[in-house]
Amino acid sequence: MRVIVVGCGRVGSALAARLAGEGHDVRVIDRDPRRTRGMLPAGFGGQVVHGNGFSRTVLESAGIGLADAFVAVTSGDNTNIVSARTAKETYRVPIVLARIYDPRRADIYRDLGIPTIASVRWTVHQLHQMLLHRHLTPELDFGNGETLLLRSGLPGYLTGRPLGDLEVDGEIRVVEVTRGGRSFLPTPHTPAEADDLVTFAVAADALGRLRGFLDKELGT
Repeated sequence: MRVIVVGCGRVGSALAARLAGEGHDVRVIDRDPRRTRGMLPAGFGGQVVHGNGFSRTVLESAGIGLADAFVAVTSGDNTNIVSARTAKETYRVPIVLARIYDPRRADIYRDLGIPTIASVRWTVHQLHQMLLHRHLTPELDFGNGETLLLRSGLPGYLTGRPLGDLEVDGEIRVVEVTRGGRSFLPTPHTPAEADDLVTFAVAADALGRLRGFLDKELGT
């Protein structure tokens, strides 16, 4: 993937380094050259662009027109929401995530269709999982992020199988299905149908397991 990370603090630099180490095309945007030099590891394989993350000139120099994902993790909510909105609405980046400090603003992001990451409760690992698994859309997290509520369309291979087959005791539960525009609470015996949108309650440490299952079923 080509991923643009706006903000080179502890979270942004760690995420960028991890993705670049996996071979992804990573572009980091930050206003402060000293911060990028100090936070990114020696030999960082990505590209660094200095400037404001909401500047179209800066975004375009970072290649946003070809970006697969955009992550706004600066220290300011306003900067994050403006840059995330620009990425989503102007450049139609498929995956847009934004860091949030003030939980009262979460509804603003949610109404815009931008998943948010609470800086204290979320980790680089969780951001990483959200970026790489396009079939899951985060809705809510509970406690300190130990339990997540996620939505996913189901691959056609699962059509006709009981939804209970997707559950793992203590790790994954199917809690809701939207079918034909109507929502209902399924039983474990409810068969999956084409185009179902399923809501999962997932333990944070089982996110990779759910991701792997769906990716396997999707043949990706």
